[in-house]
Amino acid sequence: MNCSTDELMQYIEEEDIKFVRLQFCDVFGVPKNISVMPGDIKRALTSGIGINPMGINGFGQEALSDLFLHPEPETSALLPWRPDQGRVVRMFCDITYQDGKIFSADTRNILKEAIKTASEKGIDFTFGSRMEFYLFKTDDEGEPTNIPYDKAGYMDIAPLDKGENVRREICLTLEQMGINPVNSHHEAGPGQNEIDFMSADPLKAADDTVTFITVVKTIAARNGLYADFSPKPIAGQPGNGFHINVSAKKGDDRSILPSAIAGIMEKIYDSTIFFNRCEDSYQRIGKGDAPRYISWGSGNFGQLIRIPQVPDHHYAQLRSPDAFSNPYLMFALIIYSGLYGIENNLQLASAANYDLKGAGDLVTSQFKHLPRTIEEAKEAAKKSEFIRSLIPDAVIDAYCR
Repeated sequence: MNCSTDELMQYIEEEDIKFVRLQFCDVFGVPKNISVMPGDIKRALTSGIGINPMGINGFGQEALSDLFLHPEPETSALLPWRPDQGRVVRMFCDITYQDGKIFSADTRNILKEAIKTASEKGIDFTFGSRMEFYLFKTDDEGEPTNIPYDKAGYMDIAPLDKGENVRREICLTLEQMGINPVNSHHEAGPGQNEIDFMSADPLKAADDTVTFITVVKTIAARNGLYADFSPKPIAGQPGNGFHINVSAKKGDDRSILPSAIAGIMEKIYDSTIFFNRCEDSYQRIGKGDAPRYISWGSGNFGQLIRIPQVPDHHYAQLRSPDAFSNPYLMFALIIYSGLYGIENNLQLASAANYDLKGAGDLVTSQFKHLPRTIEEAKEAAKKSEFIRSLIPDAVIDAYCR
């Protein structure tokens, strides 16, 4: 919604909007918000709404006084699950210090800077998200249990797949909020689901990811269920991945994509703590289809990067991240890594079009591997000049301390 302040106020009045949620994320990508009444919107747009940062992960160490939220009207979206009378709209916000300077730990702005850097070089990135989650039953008090909603398997249908109607409701809600689902299906684990949505420019793609998780959790709760995006909800069952489709082009030239992918592979070891930030992430990596080695291929789904051989689909899929990561930081690091590969004309090694999990040591020893533990990932980031040159110390410290 691109509009003036007066047009925004008219929209708020015509749609009977009584609450405006000013939304942002902490350094780990966890959504936060403060609700204001319509009478405060003009103040929010001109001077910002003050918040206390001390209780927000990664903020209190960096900001010792109020921070200010500055909403972006173009990110406005009605929340369809709220009442039709006294409606609620959400806007994403920039975060500043009192003097108007951008807050250094505002990860959404870190992504904006990465997009700007790429744009200055004439390079456009787009991202598409494929996110997996489990649906668990809840108890009589609405608290989550460890009982999956169903026992269906990969791409099963109803009645084995009990999540069909829940996914339908999620997809319809996403459409109402300006997010276009591509497909949805039951995944391999009991109660596990996947919904994919269309590629978009990096900032919208990250905003859509945050919105998607909120919608899934909200619709699940309305159906008496709990949606779990954690990397390994059930021991011995498939983990939840956040597979990212990456495209890069310069004008109409898509030939730079292989160099961008080579750059991502070059920097993924140093970046992994931002793609896989919790202990359980390292219980997922190397299990099932989650990659262990820094490799690429066009066929096998266990590669770090899969480049599908599909006509008119010019993208590569990064398969190591999980949904406990911050999409703003992830997408920023993918952009910077891709630019590194393009600027240094890096070339992809030979494709590994076979199953590395079933290969012997003689084969796997030829490949570098992702960090095996969270401590290894933290050390890699702390020692990396690449990470230190791009990510503020306060954000690195929040992930690595």
